[in-house]
Amino acid sequence: MRHFRHMLTACLAAVAANAAIAEVDADDIARMRAADIVLLGEVHDNAAHHLGQAKLMAEIAPRAVVFEMLTPDQAAQVNADSRSDLDALAQQIGWAESGWPDFALYRPVFEAAGQTPVFGAALPRDRVRAAFESGAAEVLGAEAGRFGLDAPLPQAEQEARAALQFAAHCEAMPMEMMGGMVEAQRLRDAAFSATTLEALATYGAPVVVITGNGHARKDWAMPALIARAAPDTTVHVVGFVEAPAEGGDPRYDTTIVTAPADRPDPCAAFNK
Repeated sequence: MRHFRHMLTACLAAVAANAAIAEVDADDIARMRAADIVLLGEVHDNAAHHLGQAKLMAEIAPRAVVFEMLTPDQAAQVNADSRSDLDALAQQIGWAESGWPDFALYRPVFEAAGQTPVFGAALPRDRVRAAFESGAAEVLGAEAGRFGLDAPLPQAEQEARAALQFAAHCEAMPMEMMGGMVEAQRLRDAAFSATTLEALATYGAPVVVITGNGHARKDWAMPALIARAAPDTTVHVVGFVEAPAEGGDPRYDTTIVTAPADRPDPCAAFNK
């Protein structure tokens, strides 16, 4: 029964992804191909998003792929592997212990990558914790100014980002802790951007980045930091989302809407 449900979910996700990608016009695809960097944002546990990312990767034919989910060591193992048995590779790199959703969701993305060089952007937890406690600039060190981490955020942005973190953590943590959460997110944005620019310098354009929508958004995440660090670099941002924004979504150059993933309420445990 469980296998049947898994197959049904996969089939429904494929239908949803095909329908969503069909809405992307040829001009958008051309802009992706012409960009130096293409960020493919996602909701991590939505299978349709990963199928959609895989389809776009086939169109873009990237020279390198950056994964938020992989550490540099894991990426090195992927690059050294033949990638003929992705399940074995996932076991080798410890995907199941990484905290990310089931590898089956990400399999289409790895299949689409083929033998393309892979970069891992994930940070060690102790560095993220240090950013929470001491600030992103302190952790990033000499590179902080390159990505604007040496200056405080505008008050309105700081408050908006803290509110998003508060909601993302089910309003179960004190609001006073959200400043640290914002700093951790700023560190990740900067580190992911640095890895992406390294991939671009090493292999040339286009580079595809597989990351969450929060890191892909144009207004304050990776695109804004890349524009600051490398202003001549062209970036196209795709957001795979689960609900359309009224009047369009300025956070992304291309917005692809799919049905929400079938998931339990992540905050249910806090509402009892």
